[in-house]
Order: sequence, then C-alpha cells, then structure tokens
Amino acid sequence: MLSLPNMLTLSRIVTVPLLVALLWWPGWQAGYLAAFAVYALMGITDYFDGYLARAQGTVSKLGIFLDPIADKIMVAAVLLVLAAQGVLTGPYVGDLHVIAGLVILLREIAVSGLREFLGGIQVSVPVSKLAKWKTTFQIICLGALILGKGTPWWTVTLAGQTVNLPHTVGLTTLWAAAVLTVITGWDYLRVGLKHMD
Repeated sequence: MLSLPNMLTLSRIVTVPLLVALLWWPGWQAGYLAAFAVYALMGITDYFDGYLARAQGTVSKLGIFLDPIADKIMVAAVLLVLAAQGVLTGPYVGDLHVIAGLVILLREIAVSGLREFLGGIQVSVPVSKLAKWKTTFQIICLGALILGKGTPWWTVTLAGQTVNLPHTVGLTTLWAAAVLTVITGWDYLRVGLKHMD
C-alpha cells in the first residue's frame, strides 16, 4: 500500500502534464500565474514527502526511487516547454540562455546514468551541499521564469534596459544553477571514475 509521502511524490509526477498545458501559451498570463501556483504546490509536496517519510519512519525503496525521478521529470518538462515557447531569452545574450538549460538537462541524464552504474556495484554517492545549492537555484529559476510571464507589468530598468524583474532573476539563477551543475557533475564523475576499470 502506498504511504502518504509516496502519494505526494506520485502527485508531482501526475501533475506535470497540467503544468505543461498551462505553460504552453506564453501570451496567456492567467495560465502562467496558474502554472506558478501549481509549481509552488509541487515544490511544497516535494518538501513534505521527504519530511513526512523521515518523521513517520516510512522511508521506502519506492520513495527513494520515485523522488528524484519526480524532480527530474518536472525540471526537464518545464525547461523544455520554456525553451520551446521562447521564454529562455533575455537581454544581452538573446536565446543563448537555452544553453544553460541544456547544460542542466545533460547533467541530469549523465548523473542518473552514473548513479545507476554505481548502484549496480553497490556504491552510493551522497548528495553534496553544493548539489543542494544547485537544486535550490533550479527551483528558484524555474519559478521566477514562470512568474515573469504571468506578471509582464513587473518591470525595472537595469543598465539602460527595461526588463521583467522575475524573468531576470530566473535567467540569472538559471546560469548559477548551470555553473553548479557542471561543478557537481564533475564531482560525481570523479567518484564514478574511481570505480571503473
């Protein structure tokens, strides 16, 4: 039987199509505000599924398996839709912000493969503090990018350019997450290489 933490994790996975549907039309401000609310709710369930599992002593193999998958599905889906709808563009570098999103996606795939390999030889790789910062920046950047499309009136002037404040925060933290992604990905790879012949 599914525990409450596992049901919360599964709810994040089944909510991804709704989130994608709300993000599909970049000109639909109400849709993006609703998407931000859904995204925030998904983030809250992400916190509580782990908290409840530890507090109730119901940490399960299913939960350990599903939790990172739910996170990766959500991040990948949001990044891909935002890139497809032209949201990952901004001042100074245009659509080169897509590269930061691509770096994040490639690292997630590589680290997942590495974890699978290491799991097969009974080697665990603990999540570092830097990786937790990377995740924090990812959560902030995606939320800010979504919110920015829902609040086009929230603009400021920076260095002579009029920019949407949440969108600019989103792009800045996207690059911060991408940099930390490369650093932590390299750390995981170094650990993995020690166990490869």
